[in-house]
Amino acid sequence: MSRATGFDNDKYLEEQSRAIVERVGKVGGRLYLEFGGKIAFDYHAARVLPGYDPNVKVRLLQRLKDQAEIIVCIYAGAIERRKVRADFGLPYDLDALKLIDDLRDWGLLVRAVVITRYEEQPSAKVFKARLERRGIAVYTHRFTRGYPTDVDRILSEEGYGANSFVPAERPIVVVAGPGPGSGKLATCLSQVYHEHQRGNAAGYAKFETFPIWNLQLKHPVNVAYEAATVELKDVNQIDPYHLAAYGKQAVNYNRDIDAFPLLARILGRITGGTLYRSPTDMGVNRAGFAIVDDKVVRQAAEQEVIRRYFRYACEYALGLVEREDVERSKLIMDGLGLEPEHRPVVVAARRAGREAEAEGKGNEGVSCGAAIQLEDGSIVVGKNSPLMHAASAVVLNAIKQLSRIPDEIHLLTPNVVESIAGMKKDILRMKAVSLDLDETLIALGISAASNPAAAAAVARLTQLAGCEFHTTHLPTPGDEAGLRRLGLNATSEPQFATRALIL
Repeated sequence: MSRATGFDNDKYLEEQSRAIVERVGKVGGRLYLEFGGKIAFDYHAARVLPGYDPNVKVRLLQRLKDQAEIIVCIYAGAIERRKVRADFGLPYDLDALKLIDDLRDWGLLVRAVVITRYEEQPSAKVFKARLERRGIAVYTHRFTRGYPTDVDRILSEEGYGANSFVPAERPIVVVAGPGPGSGKLATCLSQVYHEHQRGNAAGYAKFETFPIWNLQLKHPVNVAYEAATVELKDVNQIDPYHLAAYGKQAVNYNRDIDAFPLLARILGRITGGTLYRSPTDMGVNRAGFAIVDDKVVRQAAEQEVIRRYFRYACEYALGLVEREDVERSKLIMDGLGLEPEHRPVVVAARRAGREAEAEGKGNEGVSCGAAIQLEDGSIVVGKNSPLMHAASAVVLNAIKQLSRIPDEIHLLTPNVVESIAGMKKDILRMKAVSLDLDETLIALGISAASNPAAAAAVARLTQLAGCEFHTTHLPTPGDEAGLRRLGLNATSEPQFATRALIL
């Protein structure tokens, strides 16, 4: 049984590439194209639009690579705070470096890096030097004087004029960043200003995937966007400017709608007019036209809303977000009539946790359960023990089922597990001796060299990518790393697996 598909990548590529080329023609010069969301490895889109290639935007740029170049933006404050991209577990500065490496590997031209709102922050200075010593052009932009109310000052030598200009050569300049708040819009407007100061025609457009403007306001895909941006307080709305201009409803979100009058005024002043009568007009978004099965997409988006609720609940437990973020996430979930138990792995993991507690075999008095839903819809469970985390147990059980290996056959022999636990306790002086998932995967790889069953099971690990996972307790760093490497769609309850504050 294969996963249902609700999105056609080829249709999207055709629609989106044609729309971008058409927009270049309308601008009549160089197009600065702000990439909202993630330019590569867009796993949110892949989860809510089953069939969506996480790197379809890269494939799009490869189609246009002779016409396009890329500027990567990163906010200096995000470097200083070591802000982390959740799906990779990487700080934004390292994620920016990874993005540059990936884009180069895909044959795309990265023209430069712009560090935005730069105020000589120590970490940002180190990041700048690191890039420059590797031969990458780096430009710095400070906070724009006069922004947002004093347009005369913004459009002067004190405002955008004070920014360094990034010389571009190709007709399409993609402006991307590792996350929201990277300063992409300000960089685009600054570049358009400098182009016109030099007598060059240039314009702006936004490549945005979510919300999808031609779906209903409360379509689960659009609701899932709100659920993913709770901390940003994004709210989807009917675009009032589009409705007034064309008499048609289109979905946009509050920040773009609120910014439109100022943005339209700035662009109008720079270019002598504007192509756009609404924030929706500014976007180049054909994703809605590539949805081929609305039912499949709705179901997937509903599951993402539940995942996001669990994520915010866990981040609150870890002190990363405020209580109001969790409450808003819960309200969004309630708005679709969803409960955490509508995620099948939640029910199975909780049951396994109760069984582990009844057996009394948990580690440090805490019993944990975990569950994985395989591609065929079957659910496999695992429990923790003094020698193994629940995440480790459920992954081993899952690949045994995929390999049709009987339960009584060990993938890791007891003496191997006990030996590793002993080394952790007696040699490394570690408090936690049970094997987390990352350690289990390494041990499994070593065992595969001499154990045919382990070798057969290792070959099945790739089949876990995209499968659903839930555990009754917050994953440890080693569990989290292993789950990320396997590509599991993981959630957990906001409960700690140990009473220790430091593992």
